[in-house]
Amino acid sequence: MSAVAGVVVTHGRDPALEQCLAALGPQVDELVVVANPPAPEVEARMIVNEHSLGYSANLNKGIAATSAPFVVIANPDTTPHEGAVARLRDFAASRPRCGIAGPMLLNPDGTSQASRRLFPTVSGTIVRRTPLRWLVKPQERQRAHYQLDQRPTRPTEADWMLGAFLLLRRELLDELGGFDEGYRLYGEDIDLCYRAALAGWERWYVPQAVVTHVHAAETDRTFLTRRTLWHWRSIARFVRKHPERLRAL
Repeated sequence: MSAVAGVVVTHGRDPALEQCLAALGPQVDELVVVANPPAPEVEARMIVNEHSLGYSANLNKGIAATSAPFVVIANPDTTPHEGAVARLRDFAASRPRCGIAGPMLLNPDGTSQASRRLFPTVSGTIVRRTPLRWLVKPQERQRAHYQLDQRPTRPTEADWMLGAFLLLRRELLDELGGFDEGYRLYGEDIDLCYRAALAGWERWYVPQAVVTHVHAAETDRTFLTRRTLWHWRSIARFVRKHPERLRAL
């Protein structure tokens, strides 16, 4: 049975971290927490940065500190249900070209999150990432992007999935060079999935694996903040790297 490493990135002392580690720790063979200062006190292997790094850089640092053939990356605000990691691992292990496997994400109230999505288009991104979203309401008008009319009960392929909780094959990470550290925050999950697709790796949504995710979604509610700037920088970087996506209106 293939081993799985767990990597959790925290930016300071996150009150949700303890619950995440308590649920994730028993399900993985290695567990590493990468922390921007100030570092929390946890019962896990800690890597503490001297100064703050971006999310992608922290993920790569944590992945490099592990050796298992599969790696779970998890946000501190996620809680994997019993057996979630094993279900993702077993599915990925059964398909040699499955490089990325994602679970069903649930809100704390038990409702489903739209974690499986299509690759972004120009018009859809403009609506979602400007004040137009308050008028157009993308969760209603862009149902195809969010895959809202699909509720698969069996594993199904995906364009990309939210990076809050993903199982990654180390072979894929080695081939692609890990996460692009040019993304400080946001977009790194889309970029990794897109590069995986270009390289012929499969991305699968596995609803039998269930994870609760608090999902603050700050940039969906507030504009003109530092996080908004990071988000637009990520969009610009993705377009520079993958200009062919400009043809996807």
